[in-house]
Amino acid sequence: MKNLLKLKFKVMNQNELYPIFLKVNILDVLIIGGGDVALEKLRFLLKSSPNAKVVLVTKTVHQDIIELGKYHDVSIIIDSYSSSYLNDQHLVIVATDNKKTNQIIYQNSKDRHLLVNVADNPKLCDFYLGGIVTKGDVKIAVSTNGRSPTLAKRLRQYFEKTIPNEINNLASSLNIYRNDMNGDFKQKVKELNDLTELLIK
Repeated sequence: MKNLLKLKFKVMNQNELYPIFLKVNILDVLIIGGGDVALEKLRFLLKSSPNAKVVLVTKTVHQDIIELGKYHDVSIIIDSYSSSYLNDQHLVIVATDNKKTNQIIYQNSKDRHLLVNVADNPKLCDFYLGGIVTKGDVKIAVSTNGRSPTLAKRLRQYFEKTIPNEINNLASSLNIYRNDMNGDFKQKVKELNDLTELLIK
């Protein structure tokens, strides 16, 4: 009984997030807000996905957001929030400084079954924007389950320094090798597992 309780405790306290990598260049992303927080969210998104398609709705806009919009696919709409802006969107990032407005946008988004992230409010988030390490085609995402963005940032910095840039060359070589392999799926997986086992030794 005691062991069962321990197991239940471990399951209840695990990180329930399911990591996925979204092709935001073929999705429609809406950011609501135009201040420092919206700028941070936009920068983070464009750093990882420079070809992301973004619509940003705000009453006032940070000058740096305007500058980013010159070099990326960012449409800036100067207007108050309206639920009509949720039409045809896939992801919603809420970054206004009004908690009541954020709650309304969250509920409007959920009513339309949209994925939404409300800045600095983990309870109103379907997804988090974690720390990301990119080395060419190799991308690693780090999450602390919304507990500590600062820790995620430090882990990202650690991996950026630790993982060599040459890892991208290895990924490309393994892709070529995999495409030239013969045999069924099970055989290919075993051969690739044996080959890449050297990486952790």
